[in-house]
Amino acid sequence: MAVTAFDVAAVRERFSALQQPFAFMDAPGGTQVPDEVGQAMADAVRDASGNLGAPYATGRAVEAILARAKEDAARFLGSSPAEIVFGQNMTTLDFALSRVAGRELREGDEILVTALDHDGGVAPWVELAADRGLVVRTAAARDDLTVDVDDLERQLTDRTRVVAFAWASNAVGAVVDATRICALARDAGALSWIDAVHYAAHEPIDVADLGCDVLLCSPYKFCGPHLGVAHVREEVAETWRPYKARPSQSSPVGRRFETGTPAYELLAAFSATIAYLDSIGGMGPIRDYERMLGERFLARLPNGVTVVGPQGMEGRVPTFLLTIDGIEAADAAHRLAERGFGVWYSDNWYCVGLEDRLPPSSLRVGFAHYNTAVEVDRLAGELGRLAGSS
Repeated sequence: MAVTAFDVAAVRERFSALQQPFAFMDAPGGTQVPDEVGQAMADAVRDASGNLGAPYATGRAVEAILARAKEDAARFLGSSPAEIVFGQNMTTLDFALSRVAGRELREGDEILVTALDHDGGVAPWVELAADRGLVVRTAAARDDLTVDVDDLERQLTDRTRVVAFAWASNAVGAVVDATRICALARDAGALSWIDAVHYAAHEPIDVADLGCDVLLCSPYKFCGPHLGVAHVREEVAETWRPYKARPSQSSPVGRRFETGTPAYELLAAFSATIAYLDSIGGMGPIRDYERMLGERFLARLPNGVTVVGPQGMEGRVPTFLLTIDGIEAADAAHRLAERGFGVWYSDNWYCVGLEDRLPPSSLRVGFAHYNTAVEVDRLAGELGRLAGSS
């Protein structure tokens, strides 16, 4: 089913969850899932409940599911199937891969992260540093809550081994210049290690063009299942000794870092997710449509509602951290839920590096491609009513 000129009404027909008046404006916390993705998961459980190597139909079925998922992930990221690694979720996969990479590190080696990173991309290095005597440094944030890449460059030393960073902030929506950071890491002889969980939900990715070594994302942010997906550059992966049950498959190279039996039903659902995204034009049209929603939202924000972080759509994805004059964020979120809008409230948003720079509590609004201009307008109106009631 192809959709032209981004027909959001046709898109929404494919989601049972959207056949209700409630407006999900909470994409940063996870998206709704089209029915065909759930159906693919159910079909795999029903028809392919087996394991690799079985000399009969279910063995062949799960082999096909895994092969297709690798191909789909590679195409989505601009990688190769051999370089794709699947895991339980991004954080678990990041801990696993960082432990493998850590075998090559020595006491005093340095890891460079940024103040805008989700802690799922920082904690693996903090814990590894505690185990191995490493040093974790943090590149600062500018006043507008974007990464200070100049500061990152200044902190690179001859002991820097990994530059780990979030491509887009899940807290304030700011996007960093990943191409420049990858080049800086490469010139310093360090690995570039990207948390693309938030970015992959809104923008196309091409790891070959980017020149990164490791990149991780999570399909539940772009209408898929809860799953971790990583690209590990083959030349890097081949140098790592994996943590692996010895008889299990280790070829192609990405399989070296996958432990145990894959969740075939999730892999089938992932492939259905990629097919769904392809059918509506792919990430390019999604990006353009979501940017239109973001611009519309910013243009309609009422007095008394403040955006924390970048003030326009330049250099950001459609994720907005908000405060409302005179209204506690928790109270606002519950009142919005009662009025038919799903938004989240929190304090640090897992962005520990910005904890002292963020409001004590705030609302987070984020759009996905299934949101509509009408929903954006209605939300802006409700925010105005909340601000006016204080």
